[in-house]
Amino acid sequence: MAVPGKGVQGPLAGVRVVELAGIGPGPFAAMLLADLGADVVRVDRPGGGGLAIDPEYDVTNRNKRSVIVDLKAADGADRVLDLVARADVLIEGYRPGVAERLGVGPAACHARNPRLVYGRMTGWGQEGPLAQRAGHDIAYIAITGTLGMIGNPDEPPAIPANLVGDYAGGSLYLVVGILAALHHARVHGEGQVVDAAIVDGAAHLSSMIHGMLAAGGWQDRRGANLLDGGCPFYGTYETADGGYMAVGSLEQQFYDEFIALLGLTETAPARKDLARWDELRTAVAARFKERTREEWTAVFEGSDACVAPVLSLREAPEHPHLAARGTFTDHGGITQPAPAPRFSATPGRVRSGPARPGAHTAEVARDWDVPALNEEEDH
Repeated sequence: MAVPGKGVQGPLAGVRVVELAGIGPGPFAAMLLADLGADVVRVDRPGGGGLAIDPEYDVTNRNKRSVIVDLKAADGADRVLDLVARADVLIEGYRPGVAERLGVGPAACHARNPRLVYGRMTGWGQEGPLAQRAGHDIAYIAITGTLGMIGNPDEPPAIPANLVGDYAGGSLYLVVGILAALHHARVHGEGQVVDAAIVDGAAHLSSMIHGMLAAGGWQDRRGANLLDGGCPFYGTYETADGGYMAVGSLEQQFYDEFIALLGLTETAPARKDLARWDELRTAVAARFKERTREEWTAVFEGSDACVAPVLSLREAPEHPHLAARGTFTDHGGITQPAPAPRFSATPGRVRSGPARPGAHTAEVARDWDVPALNEEEDH
């Protein structure tokens, strides 16, 4: 096993993770651990998973290795438990009770490795009336009130891809839980189960909003508040060429600069006069429609007005700031976000492209000293 500080990339070098193949937030959480230097072995099932994407392009499987194990075979669970015995972390995203039926639930795993951190990624959680129901990101964020906050007041709620539920409320909370439990295991020699439910994480993300709601500083409806598009100096505006500019000039000094660069200093109504917010929004919108996105970007360049162009996924890597920081990287012909966050002593990097199912069985069997994995491949 590689030794941290000896040319190893990432602060989690030396940590071994078993990922039971799934889709969405589980693989993304495992990718984040892999980006941080963990040795992540993904246990793929024969025939592949349910995500309709060529494995060659599934960036969430970068920096990992893959073996194939049929958990429904008579000796399938034993092969996974052999890996578990040598692991620090396991990640699974089955419905509650499925891992137990397959013979790789928490009790079976902890019998082999009491120090194991057992990470469970679900939408509804391990218990509750909906625990056994199917679901996806949009339903999870719907019942937490999160989805209902997003969008214009006279339109249906806007769908934020699967970023708020699956990845922010799911993957990131699972990773935080795993790292906390891993610290506990190393201090106390005791593993535990991390129950990461997207509904819990998505609700937790709105903690500040709930505080504002209780204090009377937030209205419980869309498009009526400081941060949800209700404020004319915190939102998006269309430009002459059909592009958009994002405005976040909340503080007075930033707002003053914003209005000055727009050329509205003499005509804009007072920003604190909520009764005239619609008038202010109309004036700002009309001014933005006079120039293209590129022209407005040039106007606000170098200012503290807190204004930025709204870029597409393909445009983002070319932005001068992101390019200078290396926020995106190219690996194997795929442009993708670089590992984050950054570390001064143990920087991470994209070490390998998406793991092809079963491509690393022999080397994992050798490196983890689990020779039975090779027998699985021979079946």
